[in-house]
Amino acid sequence: MSANVNLTGHFLIAMPNMADPNFARSLTYVCEHNEQGALGLIVNRPLDMALPALLERVNIAPALHRFQSMPVYFGGPVQTDRGFVLHRPVGDWQATLDVGGGVGLTSSRDILQSVASLGEPAEILVALGYAGWAAGQLEWELSQNAWLTVVADPEVVFALPAEERLAAALQRLGVDFARLSDVAGHA
Repeated sequence: MSANVNLTGHFLIAMPNMADPNFARSLTYVCEHNEQGALGLIVNRPLDMALPALLERVNIAPALHRFQSMPVYFGGPVQTDRGFVLHRPVGDWQATLDVGGGVGLTSSRDILQSVASLGEPAEILVALGYAGWAAGQLEWELSQNAWLTVVADPEVVFALPAEERLAAALQRLGVDFARLSDVAGHA
């Protein structure tokens, strides 16, 4: 794998042989990938917590009932006490990473205040923690067949329920999860 691969804006699909329980059967949205490493959010692991409970925890009063049953997600094993919001449109927030394709990743409180009071941005996924890789680590894991990659489709994240996202990402590759083997085949 070449050193200049950039998987920003791609999904990482955990292969069936993924040993790390944090990532088994996971779908991760890569938000940044460069020579320093990679950062992403797992987008198919809802926690047993709804958004209003998280807002209450950070002293933000939810004024809208629209997000009443929206789950908060396990975004990954790094900084699990910190919130991250994957959203579109990108908008203008205090701490936003432009992921591309009109999607942003924001870690500042102002976006949660806006969601609670105005319902904006309307398309969000709120996660605690993130997935992180040191320089070269993700490339090494790819060389070990730990992940499949495909260009991310924001519709998979924002329009589908969590339990359908992994299969939908695999369909983008023309693969059925049940048919994935533990070892990549070689012709």
